Amino acid sequence: MNLFSPNIAKSRKLEYSIGFSILLFIFKILFSSSDSFLFHFANEFIVFFTLYFWLLYLVDFVHTKLRSPLQIVLNVGILSALFFFFVAMSTIIFDIKTFTPHQNFITSIFSLIISFICFIAAAYIFSVFRELFFLRQKRDPKTYFNTMIVFFVFLFFSNLLIKIDQEFDYPKNAFYIVALILISINSLRVAWIAFLTKRQKIYLLILSVVLSILFGFNFSFSLDDNILTKILVDLSPGFHSVLSLMMIYGTIYFGVIFFTTLFHLPTAEAFDRKAEEVTSFRDLTKLVTQVLDFKELANTITQVTTKVCNSDSAWLVVIDKEEYDLVSINNIGYVEADELSKKILESLNDETDSLITLNPDITEVPVKNDLQKFNFSWIVIAPLKIHEKQKGFLFAARQKDFPFDDDDKKAIEAFSDYASVAMENAMLIEESIEKERLEKELDVAREVQYKILPSETPKYKNVDISAMFIPAFEVGGDYYDFFELDDDHLGVVMADVSGKGISAAFIMAEVKGVFKSLSSVIFNPNDLLVKANAILSESLDSKNFVTAIYGVLNLKSGKFNFVRCGHTPLILISEGRAERFTPMGLGLGLDNSEKFSDTLKQMEIQLKNNDILTLYTDGIPESQNAHLEDFGYERFENILIENSDLSTDEISNKVMANLTTFSKDNIQNDDITLLIMKWFSNNKIVGEN
Repeated sequence: MNLFSPNIAKSRKLEYSIGFSILLFIFKILFSSSDSFLFHFANEFIVFFTLYFWLLYLVDFVHTKLRSPLQIVLNVGILSALFFFFVAMSTIIFDIKTFTPHQNFITSIFSLIISFICFIAAAYIFSVFRELFFLRQKRDPKTYFNTMIVFFVFLFFSNLLIKIDQEFDYPKNAFYIVALILISINSLRVAWIAFLTKRQKIYLLILSVVLSILFGFNFSFSLDDNILTKILVDLSPGFHSVLSLMMIYGTIYFGVIFFTTLFHLPTAEAFDRKAEEVTSFRDLTKLVTQVLDFKELANTITQVTTKVCNSDSAWLVVIDKEEYDLVSINNIGYVEADELSKKILESLNDETDSLITLNPDITEVPVKNDLQKFNFSWIVIAPLKIHEKQKGFLFAARQKDFPFDDDDKKAIEAFSDYASVAMENAMLIEESIEKERLEKELDVAREVQYKILPSETPKYKNVDISAMFIPAFEVGGDYYDFFELDDDHLGVVMADVSGKGISAAFIMAEVKGVFKSLSSVIFNPNDLLVKANAILSESLDSKNFVTAIYGVLNLKSGKFNFVRCGHTPLILISEGRAERFTPMGLGLGLDNSEKFSDTLKQMEIQLKNNDILTLYTDGIPESQNAHLEDFGYERFENILIENSDLSTDEISNKVMANLTTFSKDNIQNDDITLLIMKWFSNNKIVGEN
């Protein structure tokens, strides 16, 4: 049970506090002269609840200030000093023998104002004692504190027994003694002192001496016959007794704080250092997960290394393409750190797998054609490792002539580990960004590719056409298209752009534009490709070229005139046999001289009934299985022959089914494009060869 945490809103607690204070004020004004037991009974209860609700409100207020315990301790000191100051000044201003709280209306108002000030001050001081008691406790000690409060309450109301009978004072004395014992026990709970810095402990040491003395004087004043005692006894004998006990509490508590702080001082510096390390590690952990810039994190690591390890300088070197790259410095010049790192690492050769401590009295390094001397007495070098591979070094240097201890070295190693993690994160993020960029590029390339390819194949009564395109994960440059030259002639092109990705997709778009434009003005396949080569040679760089087959099918005679520019052979299936046609020709964009036109050869095929023409890209014959065997031309041709009696769509599906089965255990690295044309005619031979 927590007596100070009832389920009441903070604003409501303040309302109750002010409400009971007003009630007490009116009650004291109206019934100040009454001496009946009923009056004293009512007075004590009103005072008690007024004090209780002020305590509830101020406990919440003090709890919000616990991040700076020294500040609330200082506030207690100020309030205690005000008690002392008022008592000291009142003896000079007022005549103690003749003063009474209700001498006249002015003294009554004055006494009540002083009473309420003491009320709120006492509530604040007790709230501070309570919050400091619970601060940094690992176990819940509510029982001890609540027991002490119970005896405070008993002491408060025990004064009513004395009103009944003056000799009935032994319960009050008993409660006072028990409360005093509990105060002494509870004053030992000062665990929060250990978490203060050395500077704060020194400050608290001085403050505790002053406060212990002040509370001691105030306790003695509470026993004397002075103005404040008269005012408080008139307000409430119970409150006066509790306030007197609180002054003893303060004297004992701050006395305990003095000796506890004194014993903590020798280890304060070590504790500060450990706390600094923990804070630094926590901050670095946040940075490693939140900061994407490795250089920013490297700067933080060198700063923290200098601060935590008491080094004069620190710098971080990473290995980039087998060269040392200085990425961060602290308290040392860039050129000096760079030259010093190179000299030290070269002298160590390969002995840099673990932490190294050097003791160079004077290190001379050539800087700008001059010898620069560094008076570093000790240098520690911690390697940065990612998956057992050295990726850099963290240096910490000290000019003072005392070595780095084990804690320093462990901290430096830990900081180097953080640097390693940060480097790995930076590399992973860079890879992730590059992967995302490539994926977006592939999406654009696929979109371009699908928009370039025809959405449907042309329909004719004497030729059945099927086209199939299966993209690889990494977009290639496969392209096919149809051009209706006139009512009797159909232009067909299949091309494959060298390279992959978005660049291949854009070249493919350019190729489409070239063929679409030229096919409308140039009928002859040979002339068209010569012109296409001239155009593409001007726009393609030396690394890119395009293989292609372009042909014109006479829809009446069945003659197919075509030219091949470095593309895969055209396959003709006729009368159960396969024949490959590989006329000479260079790839588009490889040569813009007369050599291109000289090597180019146009061929003509006379199609017969049920003959099949097959155009395709190298993604089909070069597909591989798990044993890295090619699908090959023979396997491809056999499938075409075996299924030649089927429609072109069915033949395409058979080819793709066999190809998928063959290469199911391997990745498709290239686009697969297949175009099949099947000629139908009542005559076995149409036209002339």
